[in-house]
Formats: sequence, structure tokens, C-alpha cells
Amino acid sequence: MAVTVEAATAGHASVVRSCAAVFLPAEAPREGRIAFWRADGGDLPGSGEPADGFGPGEAWTGDRGEIVVARRHGKGARARTVPALFLPVAEAVPLLLRAARPHPAAACWGAAARHALHLAARGRLLPGVTTGDVDAWRAGPLDESDVAQLRAIAAALPAEAHAVPLPGAGPLLLPEQFALVRAFVDAVVDALPRSPAAAHAVGAPFAAREPQRLPGARGWAAEVAAGVDAGVRVSLRLDLRAHEVFDGADAEGPDQGGGEADRAAGAGVSRAAVASPAAAVVQVHSLADPSLVTDVPRLWAGADHFGPRATVDTLLAVRRAARVWPPLARLLERPVPDVLPLSEEELYDLLGAAAGRLGAAGVTVHWPRELTRGLTATAVVRPAPGTAADNFDFFKTEELLEFRWQIALGDQAGEPLTEAELDLLAEAHRPVVRLRDQWVVVDPDLVRKARKRDLGLLDPVDALSVALTGTAEVDGEQVPAVPVGALAGLRERVTGDLGTVAQPPGLHATLRDYQLRGLAWLDRMTSLGLGGCLADDMGLGKTVTLIALHLHRAHPAPTLVVCPASLLGNWQREIERFAPGVPVRRFHGQGRTLADLTGGFVLTTYATMRTSAADLAARPWGLVVADEAQHVKNPHAATAKALRTIPSPARVALTGTPVENNLSELWALLDWTTPGLLGPLKAFRARHARLVEGGENAENDEAMVRLARLVRPFLLRRKKSDPGIAPELPPKTETDHPVTLTREQASLYEAVVRETLARIEASKGIARRGLVMKLLMALKQICNHPAQYLKDGALSTRSGRPRSGKLELLDELLDTILTESESAGAVLIFTQYVEMARLLEAHLSTRGVGTQLLHGGTPVARREEMVDRFQSGEVPVFLLSLKAAGTGLNLTRAGHVIHYDRWWNPAVEEQATDRAYRIGQTRPVQVHRLITEGTVEDRIAELLAAKQALADAVLGDGGEAALTELSDAELADLVALRRTA
Repeated sequence: MAVTVEAATAGHASVVRSCAAVFLPAEAPREGRIAFWRADGGDLPGSGEPADGFGPGEAWTGDRGEIVVARRHGKGARARTVPALFLPVAEAVPLLLRAARPHPAAACWGAAARHALHLAARGRLLPGVTTGDVDAWRAGPLDESDVAQLRAIAAALPAEAHAVPLPGAGPLLLPEQFALVRAFVDAVVDALPRSPAAAHAVGAPFAAREPQRLPGARGWAAEVAAGVDAGVRVSLRLDLRAHEVFDGADAEGPDQGGGEADRAAGAGVSRAAVASPAAAVVQVHSLADPSLVTDVPRLWAGADHFGPRATVDTLLAVRRAARVWPPLARLLERPVPDVLPLSEEELYDLLGAAAGRLGAAGVTVHWPRELTRGLTATAVVRPAPGTAADNFDFFKTEELLEFRWQIALGDQAGEPLTEAELDLLAEAHRPVVRLRDQWVVVDPDLVRKARKRDLGLLDPVDALSVALTGTAEVDGEQVPAVPVGALAGLRERVTGDLGTVAQPPGLHATLRDYQLRGLAWLDRMTSLGLGGCLADDMGLGKTVTLIALHLHRAHPAPTLVVCPASLLGNWQREIERFAPGVPVRRFHGQGRTLADLTGGFVLTTYATMRTSAADLAARPWGLVVADEAQHVKNPHAATAKALRTIPSPARVALTGTPVENNLSELWALLDWTTPGLLGPLKAFRARHARLVEGGENAENDEAMVRLARLVRPFLLRRKKSDPGIAPELPPKTETDHPVTLTREQASLYEAVVRETLARIEASKGIARRGLVMKLLMALKQICNHPAQYLKDGALSTRSGRPRSGKLELLDELLDTILTESESAGAVLIFTQYVEMARLLEAHLSTRGVGTQLLHGGTPVARREEMVDRFQSGEVPVFLLSLKAAGTGLNLTRAGHVIHYDRWWNPAVEEQATDRAYRIGQTRPVQVHRLITEGTVEDRIAELLAAKQALADAVLGDGGEAALTELSDAELADLVALRRTA
């Protein structure tokens, strides 16, 4: 009787674990069943046992009954009847596949079911009819690996898995194991296509579940059955020797199928021989023994071990293959289907798409060993013949470089084809050509490249870009590209080992190892006529390295140094200290002159350079240096344009932050040091910057790799944290101090957010961006102190308590720091707001704390005096405007750096910290960042942590300006005040 759904879903797991399984075939394969029985004589599982295989609601519609099985009895065997549970194949397969720790017999049938599903997934299903004229799907054609897999499963079947005796046999006989496994596989694939999706095809053969009689299909079914059960398969061996064809028909002699040619001659048709470029030779493989392989003539001559049906099976296999690739049908017209001469079109087809289709149908195509299956095309760029790499001056040369396709045998490292060979390839009209005593497949795309191998001319900087990135754009596509000749030599010099450069004898200092490497790199780049950007961290000695370069070059013309006004004194002191006797002149202020220059250094500011660019451009310079070069990061600004007008055989940019906000700043620096290296700004943005800044995906990663290859030789970046760079530096500790807003600050904050967001939502374009900037500025001022935002000047309440949580914490920090020993008690306090610095100055003065304030309006002479006072210990607290004092100053007496408010770029903050944490610092440095909890400052801190990784890789994001592009919802989330406990 039928088993209920509840019983089935509850008891099936224990059935598979405890019961053996046997397959019971049926005339319609899909109607076969799996019988589960207890080989140990125990009872069949009941319905109360747990289930772990079928999902909820899956039904088991099997029956309970009995089967006759053969079991060992003494030295023989005896048949006995045992109770069993029966399940249709379609419902047994999921159970067998999902069972955990099944009985060995059930495990074998599960493996067979899994392979049947693999066959179906590969499309290995063929329709046919059974001996009783019933429609049935069969698994096939099978290849060697399929047969081997099924034979392995059959060999592993335990006795319990095929224990049902053959009916009507005299002595007790069991089914042959491989045949039983084969029948089970057919049963699985016969059941699969008859899914609910085919329900509309009731009564349709090969779709309906019920058996469909097809008595008129026996002839067709015999051929299908032969394909399914064939003992052989065929393959094609490509023979590239010439074969003769008579008027398109094969004519290798009367005994080899020349009758057609004889009949043509008798009819008066010309028998002129036509050369065929190649032929496909048919090989036969035994499925029973994959090691047996023979050619068709030997098989037709009666080759052993292939069986009596081998010739018939071979013809049927060729016929099936011809359905996939029609030219093979010509083999069926021959008495012996052994060799198929190929036309050029057929050969090329067989070398391409046809091979894939035949392989999917189980017919392998074997290539001759001597056949090189392809050529490699690479775009190459090279100087004109006779040009040496040493003579390349990329600032002066006007010579254009050749850009063309180079084609080689095999991979890119192969020997390039000669011009004569390229001409032969360009004229090829056949799918294969003979090159260097071997056959080569001719790709039509390569023929086109051989015919049009000259791609034009490149100017030197474009050629160098191609050489460094290894790619070039051809017809809108990025293709591999390599430099050859003198240009390859130049690339090796630019990217190869630096070698050693001795410290100049006139230098009164001992350069560290990394500084000597920097000197060697600068010497290499400037001697090649190429510029470079030394982007070491602040405090690693870029100034002394540049002084060493000047001494090493010994150029008769002076070196021009352009720097911020605050650094003029530092440069002069460093030159007089490390290179005494070298002339140094300031071109700055009233009465400045360039008369009577005799070499040495000329120091000027960016502002002076901008107004006196014509005078500076009229003088010969041996080297032009832009210190703190981020000041010219905007290529459209007047300062950057003026700097570009000053000619020089070499240019060096010094900066600790080559990228602060976006990659256009990197372009501005490198386009000044090496004009044209990165192409026009618009093209650079399209080709590199937008992709690199666009996020993480494969295309962006490739663009980043290309850009890194291009800029790496022209930008030397070292950080204090790099191994071996500055091991003598003391430790640096960075601490974020969370601060709670006072009640007044919180009220102001929420009111400004509420009022300004309403105005922003009603605005668009530039007006909206302006309001966003105004909102962010107001919120940061409120976080600093209400007095800064309200401009009322009162730092405390009437009761004497501070109105700002930050100010209260600052007082606590200073009380602690200033009670330390005198050597560690000096403090730098950075803020981006001069008005906040003035408020702090006034507040600390009332508390008796000695301070001094440096900002953008401080005169140059006064700045130098303030630095000396701090370094000598006269003033314990130095208040500094971040933009005016974040670079160039040497303030190593400070052991503590306090960032009162956060700047939008972490690189700028790092530069400010480096006023204290630099070469010469002997005491540990503690960095304190004050951050108001739950405010926009808190969220900005999170953004800066992610942005720091980009800055370290010389990549930036959009900075403050990017926040103006946030949506209203994103902006509201950014500035919303989050209450803290």
C-alpha cells in the first residue's frame, strides 16, 4: 500500500542509512524503481524515526512490498524473499544524493545518479525507443572518461546492490554490474525531461511520463542505440602535408576511391590535380580499452580487439560527427572513411570554431607537433635607427619615434618576423603559412596588422609613457606595447638599479643611506634631462639632499629654489651650514637683483616668482627647484603658469604631499617636472584619474597599475614608517580625545543644522554648494567654541566654567603636559582658524601660560625669530595656523602636538605633525586630536581614516569640496547630532 507523506518524510533518512538498495529496471527506463531492504535481516524503518533529507512538504509516494534476493548460504547462495520499500527512480535520486552516511549499496547508486546528472548537464542525451517500441531517452554518446567512471562504480557495487536474481534462470544468476549501472543511468536521464514543464505535451513522445508506443521508428532507433552503446569513438588527426584532389573529388588511386575520378575521365571531364593544403585523418579509439587506437584502414583490414561491430560503429560515429561539421559527410561516400582532404576554408574552420563543436560532440581534433598555433602581435615604439639612449634629451629633442606592430612566433619573447616574413604574412590568403620550417596558423587580424604595421609617429614623452606603462592605445583599445632599441635602453636606465653615488666632498654632513639613494635617483633623472618629484615625508632631509645634488652636478649655472616665504631663512641657514662657501642669494623684497650671478643658489618666494617671472626666465639656470610644490598643484593658477615659463635643463619638485585632494594635483607636479609625461590634463583625467578615483573594480585596478608604472620612475616616496628609513626616530603616539559638547554648543549645533538644511533643500547649483560650505564651517566653529561662531569674545560663563568642551579638555591637557620636565613640556597647538588661535592666545594668557602665535600675516623675519625663541625654550606653547605653519618649520623641541580642530585632508595634518616629528627629534612625540562626539567632526574623522590609505598611495579623494555634492539625505546624516550617553 502507499506510504503516507508524513511517514515518508519522517522515515526516509533512516531507510538510506540502514537499508541496502537495488535497482529494478523496467521496459520504459523512467519507470524503473529502487528497492530498499534490510540485508541484516532487521525490520524496515518505521515512520516515527527522524528525517534529515527531504525538505518540508516533499512527498514520498513509494510502496511497501517484497523482493527476492540472493544471499550467501554456506559455500553457495540461496534466494529468499524479504520485505522492501519501493521508490520510483525520479523520487529516489534526491534521496540518494542528499543522504548522510548511507549504506554502501545506496552510496554506489547515489554516485551513479550524480554522474547521470552530469551527463544530462553536458547535453549527453539521445532519443530512441526500447525493444518494446516505447519512447526513451538514453545517456550518450559516452566518452572514455564516462565509461571509466561508470565501470568504476559498477566494480564498487557490493553484492547487496545487485542481489535480485535474473528471472527464469536455471542456476542462480545475478545481473551483470556494468549493464545494471548503465540501465540505471538511462532511467535517470529518461525521467529528467519529463518535468511539470512538459505537462502540456500530454501524449507527446519523449515528453509525457506515460509510455508512448513508436512502432515505426525501429530503424531510426537502431542507429541511435548504436550511438549510445557504441564501443568506439573517432577523432581527427590533422595532416598538413599536401593532398591531391581531382576536380574537388578525392582521387588517390583506384584502390583508394578513385572511381569517381575514372568516371569523370570517361565523361570527358578534366582530371587535373588540385593541391589540397591539408587533410583530416580519421582515428578510432576503443571505449572498452582507451589504450587501443588505430587508423581506419587497419580497422577495415580486421584489427584485433575492436569487436565485430567496430566498422559499423565507426561509420555511425562519423555520421553523427558530420551532423556537427558537414564536411565530414564526404567520408561516408568513400569505401573506407579514412582521409578527408580539406579546402583552405575548411582547414581554417577546423582550426577554429569547428574544433570546439566537434570536441563538445566527443570528437577530438589532434594538431601536428610542428604546428605553431599562433603568432603574437605587440605594439613597439623605437627611436630612429642610430639614436643612442644616452643622447635622448626629452626637453630638447624634436625627433619623432616610430610606432608599429611587431609580430613574433609564439609569445612576445619570440624572435620577431623579418620584413620579408611580414610581407609574406601580409600577402597570405591561406589559413596556414610556412614560416621558418614550421606551419603557422594565420589569424586574419594578424594579417591586417602585418599589412598595416606602421601605426604612426610619437613624440618622445608619449613614447616614454608607452615604454613605462607597457601599454598603448590603438584604435581605442589598450594593447601590449614595448620599447625597443635605444628607447628600451633608456627605460632600463630610468627603472633599473640606481647604483651608487658618492657623497660630494663639499657637503658638510653625513648623508644617511636613504638620502644617498635619493641623491642617486635625483642625479639619474636630471642627467637624463628628465625631472622628478622627491616626495619624502616631512623631516626626512629633502633640503640637504637637494643641496648635495647641487654640489654633485657642479653645473656652472646657479640653482633656483622657489619656496614659501616662511622657508627662505631655513633654506639659507641650511645651505650655509651644509655647503659653506657656496654663494646664496635671496631674490625677495625691495632692492632684489639678479645681477652678477656666479653660480650657487638663488632663493625666491612663490609670490616674487609670480611677479618677476620674466626676469627669472631670462636667466640661465642649471636646476629649478619647487619646494613645498603643492603650492602649484593648480595648473591653471597664475603661480603655476609663471613657474612653467622658467626654462631649465632639469626640474625637481619637493613635497611631502604630492596628492592632497585628487590626481589632477599629481598631474600638475609631474607635468612641470617632466612636461608632457602624463599628456594633456583632460586626457589624463579621462585615461587615468576618473578610473583610479572611481572605486574598486577590475577596470579601475588596471588603470591604477598603468598609472603606477608611469609615475613610479618620476616620483620617489619614502615615509618615516618605512623599514630602515629613520630607525633613530623616537616613537610617535597618536590619540583621539573624544569631547562632549556643552549644553550651549549642542543647542547652537542643532539650531544651525535645522535652519540651514531647510535652505539647502530649497537651493540648487552654486548657491547650494555655498550653503553646504557655510554649514560645515559653522558647525566646526561651534564645535571649537561658541565664542568663535557668535563672535562675542566670552570664553567662559559668568560662573567661570568654559563654554566649550574642547577648551576645557585643552586646559586639562596643558596642565598635565606643562608639569612634565622642561625638555618634554613644549607644545604645538594647530588650528585652521586664526580667530580661534587668537581666542586661545588670550585665554592661555589669563592662565599665565606663555604663548606665541604664528599665522599667515606674520612677517618672514618675525617667523624666524619665533622659531628660534621656541627652539631655545623661551616659550612653552606655540599656537600655529595650520595653513601658514603646517610646512617648512623645524620645531623639534616640541614633544606634544595638539590638533584643536580637524582639517579635511589627513596629509595636511601629517605635515603639521612633522614640524616636531622629524630628523633631529630625540624625544617621543605625542599627537593629540580633539574630536567632538556625535558631530560632523566625528564623521569626518571616520572619512579621514579611510582617506589616509589613499594619501599613502599618492591618491586622494575630493576633500571638503566633495561634501558639497552629497545628497540632502546624505548631508543630513553627516551633520546630524548623535547624542552620546
